[in-house]
Amino acid sequence: MTMNDLMRRLGQVSDLEAAARLLSWEQEVSMPPEAAPGRGQQLATLAALGHDLFTAPATGELLQAAQPEGETQAAVVRVAQRDYDKATKLPTAFVEEQTRAQNEAHHAWLDARAKSDFALFAPHLERMIELARRQADLMGFEDHPYDALLDDYEPGMRAAQVRTIFADLRARTLPLLTRLRQAGDAADYSVLTRSFPAEAQKAFAWQVAGEAFGLRSDFARQDESAHPFQSNFSRSDIRITTRIEPYWPACCFGTWHEAGHAMYERGVSARWARTPVSSGASLGVHESQSRMFENLLGRSLPFWQRYFPALQTAAPEVTAGLDPEALYRAVNRVQPSLIRVEADEVTYNFHIMLRFELELALLDGTLAVRDLPEAWNARMQADLGLTPPDDARGVLQDIHWSAGLIGYFPTYTLGNLLSVQLLDAARRTPEVAAGVDRAEYGPLLAWLVEHVHQHGRSLTPNELILQATGQPLSADAYVAYLHRKYEAIYGLKETAGA
Repeated sequence: MTMNDLMRRLGQVSDLEAAARLLSWEQEVSMPPEAAPGRGQQLATLAALGHDLFTAPATGELLQAAQPEGETQAAVVRVAQRDYDKATKLPTAFVEEQTRAQNEAHHAWLDARAKSDFALFAPHLERMIELARRQADLMGFEDHPYDALLDDYEPGMRAAQVRTIFADLRARTLPLLTRLRQAGDAADYSVLTRSFPAEAQKAFAWQVAGEAFGLRSDFARQDESAHPFQSNFSRSDIRITTRIEPYWPACCFGTWHEAGHAMYERGVSARWARTPVSSGASLGVHESQSRMFENLLGRSLPFWQRYFPALQTAAPEVTAGLDPEALYRAVNRVQPSLIRVEADEVTYNFHIMLRFELELALLDGTLAVRDLPEAWNARMQADLGLTPPDDARGVLQDIHWSAGLIGYFPTYTLGNLLSVQLLDAARRTPEVAAGVDRAEYGPLLAWLVEHVHQHGRSLTPNELILQATGQPLSADAYVAYLHRKYEAIYGLKETAGA
């Protein structure tokens, strides 16, 4: 009965984690503000209970005694053992303290962002950095404390590898960005700020998420939050959020981004339910799905040729005087911007590089929290030629640091690279290539389920990438894609893109 006992215990831990995620989702979507302190305690209690149950000596004994039958059970034991070895390094008191601090920091961030006043958030960020350093010390690392944190999101990846990847990407992207900025406008960009009523935005984005990407209301729903996110409590209960801005593409592309995350969770095989395997291989792999849906598909010409009539029906003011190609050119505008989630494909990764370098400096103490806004603005000016006019559009724009997600940001760029590598691999199947060219994504989704989604965490990121694409992760395909796409849009002479 040992294996059954282990599976029962892992299922209980999974249920506690799902309950905590549900409380976290509800506080972003509908919780009244005065409930924040109580919710923080509730989340801390659930985190402590789950941690205690998972890290108890009995769990270790069950793992050691387990005799798995078949690859499914073997994968569960393998992943659970890795998680157990990491989790037992963190005392329950620390997990509870960290969870409570994250909740307090999050609500302070909401207030600071609304008032565009970093000083209101700074003490909480100092605490989050201090807790992150303590976590890294408890987990252990060889080169940089960042390595211990990054491993939670991208198993096996190290800060030094990220530095190398980012340096290569920067060197090969900057010349293209310079040429595009010198080329002038490729379209009439006023379409991006035309009137599009909030409810109509949400309805159109959700309609397309269902028709194009398979996100259906029988297992998913969409709400609004200050920062879009996806959460799920099983593969049959998936929640995404979006936000409404005067710049209407933010709602649409944000919805389709989260739809990519949602369909990954939906595609994880049911055989992994209520086990540690039942999630994405890593956040980089997860981001490859969201960035693929948002950009490689949602910003493609076939996509707008297919869904332009639906947009005409939903927002005739937006589409007046346009055709699908004009809209395609508009939504692919390359222009340095203040806000990461609204950045184009060419400049987006510079936003990530900035955050990565600042996180490293905060962790190793070479940058004080009080100096973060100045450092942020200086990097924005150096990288993109922009200086944020206020904290809300600068250092306070992202939710991640308030949630303690230090080490998360690099996964967005890793996901960008992998998104193209995966799509290129999928297109080697003629049915997938033909479907993508017609914006009919059923064959592509089936390919992703088979080669990526179904495996959950049973494969490491490196194993999954090599198995799915035949090559290790590389920037080559992504850089070639940027050159091919944007040189055509802006009418530039093609270059090798290397």
